Amino acid sequence: MSRTDVLLVGLGSTAGLRAAEDELAASLRRAGARVEMVRARPPRTVRTLVLTDLLWALAARAAARRGIAEHAPRALVYSTTTAALLWPRSGDVRRAIRYDAPAAANRRGRHGLWQRPLERRRLRQADLLVPQTGVTLAETPTPHADAVVVPIPVEPTAGVAAGVPRGVTAVTYAANWRKKGLDRILAAWALARSDGEVLLVVGVTDEQIRAAARAAGLDGIPAGVDHHELLEPEVYRERLRLASVYVTAPRREDFGVAQLEALADGCALVTTDPGGPYAALPLARAIDPRWVVADDADPATLAAAIRAAVDDPPVGLAARTLEAVAPYRRAAVDAVVAREVLPRLLPA
Repeated sequence: MSRTDVLLVGLGSTAGLRAAEDELAASLRRAGARVEMVRARPPRTVRTLVLTDLLWALAARAAARRGIAEHAPRALVYSTTTAALLWPRSGDVRRAIRYDAPAAANRRGRHGLWQRPLERRRLRQADLLVPQTGVTLAETPTPHADAVVVPIPVEPTAGVAAGVPRGVTAVTYAANWRKKGLDRILAAWALARSDGEVLLVVGVTDEQIRAAARAAGLDGIPAGVDHHELLEPEVYRERLRLASVYVTAPRREDFGVAQLEALADGCALVTTDPGGPYAALPLARAIDPRWVVADDADPATLAAAIRAAVDDPPVGLAARTLEAVAPYRRAAVDAVVAREVLPRLLPA
């Protein structure tokens, strides 16, 4: 049996993570590697992050064992530090970890009691780290293995013709609504909305958006809110192209691919500044600093930022946002993978 060059051990715990794993596998293939992927089988749902991470780590270890036995890889890439925590013995196989945030940053206190010390060991033992941003790398405990920053690539979809009404005023993706700050968004929207304007909320059920409205102190879902639990990716991107603003108020953002997609498709990005390796934040601030508000800002401040983005967008907005995401385009990411990642995974 001929050896696979790279086995990607995917956690695949969210749609966004699965898409990111698929992108990395495709980039490695375009660089000339023979790549296979195995994904962890989703475990049962449990109440705590400590136990959730344990079950996912066990599932990733089982997936890695299956993949190693079937494909005899020369190198392993674990998607997330969680996937790497309980990695199996792998002989002379080189090991890399691809991640958006370490447990040291997003599993603080009791939520990461066992994950953080084991993570530190894995970060030292790995042959290569592949963080998604420079901030991710800065949050990584030291000492650690050699690292190459490789973002998740984003591409614009088909453009909107000049002068065509955008229809949807604002969009937000709010799966895990507490983390994404949907309560803060709804409170701001109730203040900011003008007649006929629509906020599209994607990723929430009726129950979840009502819970977010209650958390915001509202009597109900504000006027002009259209929400969907799921939209097909192409439908979601079509709505995004027709929106003026992507608005978000995360309490922490680990990468934020939805925000980069919004910029790629010509949206203004109105956001809080929550900390974390939030790739789109400096891009938004550079285009128009009015779009970025403090994480502890009240709803009126976020509402004012929404109105500024809708009523007074920068000249040449679509061209400026597309230029801003250039380092995150697929061709730029492929160049880093081919030049810096693959030679470290498969040294001559």
